[in-house]
Amino acid sequence: MDNVIGQIDRALDATSVIVAALGDSSLAAPTPCREWDVRTVLNHTVGGMHVFAAALSGTDSGADHESDWLGGDPQGAYAAAAEVDRAAWHRPDALDNTVHSSLGALPASAAALVHLTELVVHGVDLAVAIGRPDLADDELCGELLATMQSRGGIDQFRGPGVFDAEIPVADGEPGHRRLLGYVGREVLARTP
Repeated sequence: MDNVIGQIDRALDATSVIVAALGDSSLAAPTPCREWDVRTVLNHTVGGMHVFAAALSGTDSGADHESDWLGGDPQGAYAAAAEVDRAAWHRPDALDNTVHSSLGALPASAAALVHLTELVVHGVDLAVAIGRPDLADDELCGELLATMQSRGGIDQFRGPGVFDAEIPVADGEPGHRRLLGYVGREVLARTP
C-alpha cells in the first residue's frame, strides 16, 4: 500500500506543474468536469486535500469541501494544501486509520485510492481545460486506470456528479485520454 502514497506524491507534483501553468484568464475556462470551470475544479481539489488531511489526522479542516479555499492566490492555495496533504499521508499511521468522508467511513487504504483518483482526474481536467494535456502524467494515469479496472471498476459510482458512462478510447491512446474516457469525460475529440 506504500505504492499508493508514492502515487499521491506523484499526483501532487504533476498537478502542481499544471496549476503553475494556470493564468488568471484561464480560471473561467470550461473543463471536462461538466458545469465546472477551472477555478471550481481547482477549488474542489484544494478543498479535498484539506478535508482528507484533516480526516487522516483526526482534526477539523476548518471549512467545507466546497468553501472558497483559493482566495486571491490559487497557486499559493494549491501549494499550501499540497504540503498539508503530503504530510498527512506520510504520517506513520496514515493507512491504519478509518477515514470519514462524503462516501462514508472508509479504511484509509480505500480513502487513499479515492483521493488519488480525485488528484489525478482533476489534474487532467485542468490540463485539458488550459490546452496543456502534455503536462498530464500519462504513466500515472495508466497506473490509476489499471488499478480501477483490477478492483472491479467504478460502475457503482457512475451517475450524476461522480462519473459518467465510459467513452470508448483505443488502447494505444495516451494514458490521460484512456483515463478520461473511462470516467466518462466528453472532451476526447479536442484532447490530443
